[in-house]
Amino acid sequence: MSNLSFYLVDVFAETKYAGNQLAVFPHSQDLSTAQMQQIAKELNFSETTFVLGGSDRAGYDVRIFTPAQELPFAGHPTLGTAFVIQQMLLGHPVEQVGLNLAVGQIPVTIAYHQHTPEVLWMEQPAPVFGPTLTAAAIAPILSLGLEDLDLRFPIQEVSTGVPFVIVPLKTLDALQRIRVNAEQLAQVLSPLAAKAVFAFCPETRDRDRQFSARMFAPLLGIAEDPATGSANGCFAGYLVRHRYLQTATIQVQVEQGYEIGRPSLLRLEAEEQNGAIAVRVGGKVVLVAKGEFV
Repeated sequence: MSNLSFYLVDVFAETKYAGNQLAVFPHSQDLSTAQMQQIAKELNFSETTFVLGGSDRAGYDVRIFTPAQELPFAGHPTLGTAFVIQQMLLGHPVEQVGLNLAVGQIPVTIAYHQHTPEVLWMEQPAPVFGPTLTAAAIAPILSLGLEDLDLRFPIQEVSTGVPFVIVPLKTLDALQRIRVNAEQLAQVLSPLAAKAVFAFCPETRDRDRQFSARMFAPLLGIAEDPATGSANGCFAGYLVRHRYLQTATIQVQVEQGYEIGRPSLLRLEAEEQNGAIAVRVGGKVVLVAKGEFV
């Protein structure tokens, strides 16, 4: 493990020290699974990624770890890892980088400004819509009243590789007042595959953006996540499936992370054709630091 290089990037960040932190190890082919898990626990970011090798044609084999477990897919690690592969392994502009994850290959498209990545976009697996929950069940878990929830739309489990329970709220005030009771959350989510909650509202701080959101996963060791690409992919599919904006095609921007001092901006696109929903999630990636494990 000596002299193992890594890079720290902020994903879905408009500037440094915002968005979601990620550590990327671009030369990890000699690491065991146990070593990867140890490193992820040591860094204690929400996710750390390890590039095991690959090529432009076949894609790059990547594994994603939280401090506690390996994940089949996660949004901000996908974009951040593609950024590091393009910048540090390839060193020249390419239109697309393919990441071979446990859920399959995820293509990441890169738009450049003066040869520097400007916005990266990932295509997520098609959303799968699961069970619904009642407002009466979820509201007290979030320390909210029934009047805070938008009962026109369902509280529903959605997955594009990792499942989340999507909760529609009416106002930014309600979103900011959320306090999660982890014990009650565990009880309510026990029958579901989802172990995390994504709450949103149609009020924002910036009038050019369309939604504000927060993501809570205390059952996975993440009290609150500043920017969640996988959850926002589920959210994009949810908006289209339930015609939240009264259209089968959406292009929106989502604010997340403000309540924990990590302001983030996620760009979402989704379209439904013949019952199938295609989802893309995009954002900026900022290089913050590089270093070595010795």
